[in-house]
Amino acid sequence: METINIIDAPKHVNERVRIGVWLTDKRSSGKIAFLQLRDGTAFFQGILRKNDVTPEVFEMARHELRQESSFWVTGEIHEDARSKFGYEIQIEDIELIGESVDYPIGNKEHGIDFLLDHRHLWLRSSKPHALMRIRDRVIRANYEFFGEHGFTKIDAPILTANAPEGTTDLFKTKYFDRDAYLSQSGQLYEEAGALAFDRVYSFGPVFRAEKSKTRRHLIEFWMIEPEMAFMHQEESLQLQEEYVAYLIKAVIKDCSRELEVVGRDPKTLEPFTQTPYPRISYDEAIKLLQDAGMDVQWGDDFGSPEETYLANHFSKPVFVLNYPKSIKPFYMKGHPTRDDVYVCADLLAPEGYGEIIGGSERETDYDTLVASAKEAGLNIDDYQWYFDLRKYGTVPHSGFGLGLERFLTWICLQDHLREVIPFPRLLNRIYP
Repeated sequence: METINIIDAPKHVNERVRIGVWLTDKRSSGKIAFLQLRDGTAFFQGILRKNDVTPEVFEMARHELRQESSFWVTGEIHEDARSKFGYEIQIEDIELIGESVDYPIGNKEHGIDFLLDHRHLWLRSSKPHALMRIRDRVIRANYEFFGEHGFTKIDAPILTANAPEGTTDLFKTKYFDRDAYLSQSGQLYEEAGALAFDRVYSFGPVFRAEKSKTRRHLIEFWMIEPEMAFMHQEESLQLQEEYVAYLIKAVIKDCSRELEVVGRDPKTLEPFTQTPYPRISYDEAIKLLQDAGMDVQWGDDFGSPEETYLANHFSKPVFVLNYPKSIKPFYMKGHPTRDDVYVCADLLAPEGYGEIIGGSERETDYDTLVASAKEAGLNIDDYQWYFDLRKYGTVPHSGFGLGLERFLTWICLQDHLREVIPFPRLLNRIYP
């Protein structure tokens, strides 16, 4: 008799197997008990008939097994056309492993604060489980995409002495006898990597000490940040849309069941796999917003209402190009024919989810870069190593960053980023 996982049930129809499971729910009617089971790979139903098991096993199933008890089940796998999973197990025997008493998350509605207080247990429920499976698939697709496109993963440090976008919203700590910060971005280090390895990326946690409670912000989140040598912005935009389409295709292919659990019809994602994505300039975006009567002026950054309005004009993600210098970081490349904007772009997701990618071509002139850093009020000594990259064989290079949680929140149609990270860090939450 083979020990299997629930996810492998389709390969073992009409076979007798053994599975280690937890109980999520149960009901009984006379001489039959229905056990809802999970094993970490999937959820399905076990059917226990009184005449097929010993009296002790049937009594245990009806009265002793409680929600989240763990046990071994032995039985035969059958097809079950009535369930979404499509298979069930006809149970012959149960061997109790671990008891569970007074499990706090019942099969009823709970408030979000209660669920987040019990996040260590909430992850066992079907929706968080599906979201984490989708997250895992997107992470693996990242490695696949960059591996197929000649990228080398270069890990950026989490403790830094400088910040790509200033230190206002960073967590400050002591690094022995000097100040340090939790990383805001790995980008500057990836630029160094690109000049050594041509195409590189980092993937790791970054931190923002923003006192924000919006559904689009986390204190700690994960960023994927590619950087490409010998690449101008136009080539970078093509790579970005190809990359986003690749991730979505992977989720559609391998997570259709999980998408349905979280409320996203996989078919609604298919248009986003078709490239190219539309593009508008920041100037055009301002005009669209002003024509709609929105209170926005040239030079303003876009918030959630503005991004949502702009994205609703398109059926696919849309690039907004060439933002004003006053609202973007110092390292971006100046526009060749204008003094007031950078060669940069944000990619806005449709359906009200806003920016999922920010990127630009990088400034390559040493003097210009230093002057921009000074104008931004940065400590020049902290960035000298970064300026060095422009002194020793600089080349045109471009890069971008995709926020993993923003991307997942969009493709999973969730209301808040906290849903798509295992243990969210929020303004008022660092437990558990």
